Amino acid sequence: MQDIAIIEDPAAAEASLDPIRTQILRELVQPGSATQLAVRLGLPRQKVNYHLKALERHGLVELVEERRKGNVTERVVQATAASYLISPTALAAVSPDPRRFADRFSAFWLLALAGRMVQEVGKLIAGAAAARQKLATFAIDGDITFRSAADRAAFAEELGVEVTRLVDKYHDGGAAPQGRRHRLVVALHPALKEPALQTSDQTPSQKEQDND
Repeated sequence: MQDIAIIEDPAAAEASLDPIRTQILRELVQPGSATQLAVRLGLPRQKVNYHLKALERHGLVELVEERRKGNVTERVVQATAASYLISPTALAAVSPDPRRFADRFSAFWLLALAGRMVQEVGKLIAGAAAARQKLATFAIDGDITFRSAADRAAFAEELGVEVTRLVDKYHDGGAAPQGRRHRLVVALHPALKEPALQTSDQTPSQKEQDND
């Protein structure tokens, strides 16, 4: 089982988005049969079997083993990945193309870059797996709090200068034929606000004031 599988086929993407099939994929992180899934999901076994066949047809579920129970053969299946990500390739005709424009301060360009990253890294993972090779990648994820918009702008400017300096230092313009081109993406965006937790020691009047 893969940690994350990239879905590129439009039909497979459509199959995975069905709410019942999404539940089945979540349950099948561990192997299970149609009978077991029917009990867990509270659905008729025939209905579960129908959805399993669709998922298996699109490579989202695979056979693990077959068990003989009397005159019946029970099929035990498992999801092909713990998580799935739909690639922009599945919507190729309308997927964003970062080459259409380049604006460092555009959230839409950031989305286009992120979509391209999903598409390209997905293909690289598949290629590396087929060749039984390790894919060399690197990522940084962190949080930073700015006192003001001016500080954020100054940070972005300094970050751009420093990244450009490093690129100029290590980039090979073609002198080494064995060199491998790499994609570099640096992103900065506001973090999503977490919903405020209401403490249980508030009095009813305090809660009413909070809602005003």
